[in-house]
Amino acid sequence: MDERSTRGDTRDVCVIVPTIREYECIRAYVENARTHGFDVSRLHFVLVTEDFCDVAEMREMLDDLDVSGKVFDGTRREEWYEANGVAEYGHVVPAASHAETSFGLLYMWANPEFEYGVFIDDDTLPHDDEDYFGRHMENLAFGGSIERVRSDENWVNVLYQNADEHGLYPRGYPYSAMDETVETDAVDVDAGEVVASQGLWTNVPDLDAVRILMDGDLEGQAQTRTTADDFGEDFVAARGNYLTVCSMNLAFRREVIPAFYQLPMDDNEWDVGRFDDIWSGLFLKRACDVLGKRIYNGGPLCEHNKAPRSTFDDLANEVAGLELNEHVWEVVDGAGEDADSFSAAFAEMADALAEGDFSEWNNGAFLNHCGEYMRDWLDCLDAIRRTPAPADD
Repeated sequence: MDERSTRGDTRDVCVIVPTIREYECIRAYVENARTHGFDVSRLHFVLVTEDFCDVAEMREMLDDLDVSGKVFDGTRREEWYEANGVAEYGHVVPAASHAETSFGLLYMWANPEFEYGVFIDDDTLPHDDEDYFGRHMENLAFGGSIERVRSDENWVNVLYQNADEHGLYPRGYPYSAMDETVETDAVDVDAGEVVASQGLWTNVPDLDAVRILMDGDLEGQAQTRTTADDFGEDFVAARGNYLTVCSMNLAFRREVIPAFYQLPMDDNEWDVGRFDDIWSGLFLKRACDVLGKRIYNGGPLCEHNKAPRSTFDDLANEVAGLELNEHVWEVVDGAGEDADSFSAAFAEMADALAEGDFSEWNNGAFLNHCGEYMRDWLDCLDAIRRTPAPADD
């Protein structure tokens, strides 16, 4: 293959972009890095796409930008599985789904030089006035005092800071946890505690279809928009409190990969979709609470420019999992109490899902399905660890 793979030995940040049409956004992120003096040689871009997309154009863009990167359509993903001795686990990453970001995690795992990962959605842009990659790296290295948020529902609305004005709850926030009472204080965080940095979003908020309809929008976006003024101090959620984790603007440490699997959405017999990053965030938060780690929330902001589409199409993709979303966090909340690693915590959550009886909920068997795939995810990571890495082209 003729993909670019390296520009020296300084790269330690793997930037994972699921894309089929708006890959040119990468130009803005590279320009932002260069404008703000971030060392672009640290970045390696992994574009996860499909066979029907213009892979050659994507490669040419990376060449034109003079950045390290690879492009993986479906065929090249299959070749990668074979080369890395994990062809039997190809099913853990669903085809034609946003959950293909999991392939980027596998790629990172097979390349130990990557200490950090960054998820970027292709319908976003960085804010010009902020060092996008630099801010994420600063967040991951953070140590000091930061705002801590909790609620009487054990859930934190990541849009809480101006919720009295806009009334928004993000995609994945349980309906049963709404109208919560929020409490804030300060907590000291040690350097090394932060394992994920979730940047939030201006312009189109990340809402589910029901909330978009309630906001009066039929084109899959929202009538209510967010600006930088809607966000105040950066914050962490208190132990025992869950929050939505959206992968459109997110950086993380390598160590979380075993507990950060983006679930097999869309391509399943129950037609459950749209909760891949949301549920992976629940697993990550539970593991963080057990292991004494933190998810940092706030900046850097990105501009979310979600393209118009039928809100009812999104609703059709979400409705099969809406009831499950009310309860998944309760299932994992008691798992992994004695775990000493992200892998061990995730394994116990996988067991809780694979072996639970969820027949009282619509499509409850999908949670058993997820639990089995979570087990396969850990087995796949173990197999990659045991397999010598193939030489790069």
